[in-house]
Amino acid sequence: MVQAVLAPIQFLIFLVSLWLVISYLATGSGFAIATASIVIKTLALYAIMVTGAIWEKDVYGQYLFAPTFFWEDALSMIVLALHTAYIAAIVFQFAEPRTQMLIALAAYGAYAVNAGQYLWKLRRARLETPERLATGASA
Repeated sequence: MVQAVLAPIQFLIFLVSLWLVISYLATGSGFAIATASIVIKTLALYAIMVTGAIWEKDVYGQYLFAPTFFWEDALSMIVLALHTAYIAAIVFQFAEPRTQMLIALAAYGAYAVNAGQYLWKLRRARLETPERLATGASA
């Protein structure tokens, strides 16, 4: 249930933040609001990753890399690493503002692919469920 609430919220934050980042890169203004939006997006990502790992433990007996979600979890680790690299860049100031925003865009690109993985898996599961019910097969 938590995932069902957090995922759409995170996606909405992502869309707004993506617009702010692209706007900053195009105009050179709005750095502070773009930065704040990326931090908020990263916090939402951390929250969904923690709750998702707890769910995965409850359902599959391990926090991450259950066979059913191995590739989604693998890409999630890259997404987390990129978002965390962005946070490190702003905290430790090891990159110029434009480079920080490019790191965020890389993180957002990976996030979009990862979200697509989960949506594809969810769609497949929904399409297979009626077949299982019709044939009496168990999951």
